[in-house]
Amino acid sequence: MSPRFGERVRAALDARGPLCVGIDPHASLLGSWGLSDDAAGVREFGLRTVDAAAGRAAIVKPQVSFFERFGSAGIAALEDVLLAAHAADLLVIADAKRGDIGSTMDAYAAAWLTPGSSLEADAVTVNPFLGVGALDGAFALAERTGKGLFVLAATSNPEARLLQRSTNDQGSTVSAALIAEVSARNAQTTPAGEWGSFGFVIGATVDWADAGLAPFAPAAPILAPGFGVQGAAPEDLRLRFGAMSECVIASESRSILMAGPADLAAAIDARNAQYLEVTHG
Repeated sequence: MSPRFGERVRAALDARGPLCVGIDPHASLLGSWGLSDDAAGVREFGLRTVDAAAGRAAIVKPQVSFFERFGSAGIAALEDVLLAAHAADLLVIADAKRGDIGSTMDAYAAAWLTPGSSLEADAVTVNPFLGVGALDGAFALAERTGKGLFVLAATSNPEARLLQRSTNDQGSTVSAALIAEVSARNAQTTPAGEWGSFGFVIGATVDWADAGLAPFAPAAPILAPGFGVQGAAPEDLRLRFGAMSECVIASESRSILMAGPADLAAAIDARNAQYLEVTHG
């Protein structure tokens, strides 16, 4: 039996460091790369990014929305990018932020987590704000197939503050309560000493004390957007995540992608060297 997702992430971070290269084909980036703003352009953008990341980074994260905007042709382009990333031995996180109830959520999970699906990823981001229990089908499928989930927990966008910092009857913030509930699921399914496969999205610019967060167990991957253009730097990783630093997947997109196709591989190498100095130095 192949390792569970949490352990695959752990091994990947140990081997190559925490950098996750986002595949975000913004219209402006397509233009700066000399690519057309259409399905063919996002396909070429994605494939070039995969080629540059292969052997340099552990993880890539396609932002699904930038492919979806071109309809069926964009989805076909994303399928090609996902296949190429798997072939390059990269872990793939589909940044889709799906969240619904019942059979609808189950169908979303099936699309992204079923082995052999044309949209198969190693993990998908999910939205728990209809209730963590609404994700039951996704948790179950991920566990059966050795896949992972990244549950939105504490995001850095200002619009989320009122909801995510609200407190329940026990005095826990919504973010902290989500992490506790998902961690309980990890505890039920994770062998002792291993990482859970149900991880969290926690922004790299989030103040943990302000968000009511604390270290959690069992350990599980933390997908941390916010490095790069949004303000967090590699040297901030340990300061911001403290005891959970080893679990962090540092997601960067525009800060690396702006290097352009000719210099992308060098930009990935340079950025990852900065992270490795922090985590492995």
